[in-house]
Amino acid sequence: MVARTGVFGALTKEHREQLMSLAREVSFEIDERVYNEGGKADRFWIIHTGTVALDLHVPGRRAAVVDTLGAGELLGWSWFVPPHHWHLGAQASSPVRAYEFDAAAVRELCGKNPELQHEMCTYVAGVIAARLRSARVRLLDLYAPYGAGEVP
Repeated sequence: MVARTGVFGALTKEHREQLMSLAREVSFEIDERVYNEGGKADRFWIIHTGTVALDLHVPGRRAAVVDTLGAGELLGWSWFVPPHHWHLGAQASSPVRAYEFDAAAVRELCGKNPELQHEMCTYVAGVIAARLRSARVRLLDLYAPYGAGEVP
């Protein structure tokens, strides 16, 4: 049974079932690279168990971890927004089990079902906003002078 959190909680039962009909179960070992920033975003995952670190390339330094995702969370949103290239990198920080989805198949399903497309678009937009906030805060923590991240 699929938990009704994250994207599953954002979809109606019918749409959840339609989406899950396209899923396949996959796993990633600890420290396994899931995808690299700039690569082709042709799939996405919903994490079932484990954690994945999202990182951002910082020239002249090692990649900065900007967020960590866990159970029920969407791994990858770049598949939804052209030009479909990863905006961050991702690496398993523990053993991970996830549902993997072919992005083209999901976009096709959304194209045939405006209600599903609206639910997915609303959810993915929220994910993008949360990841942007998280990345901003983390990068300010790492690289800005003390107090530079304060918002009036």
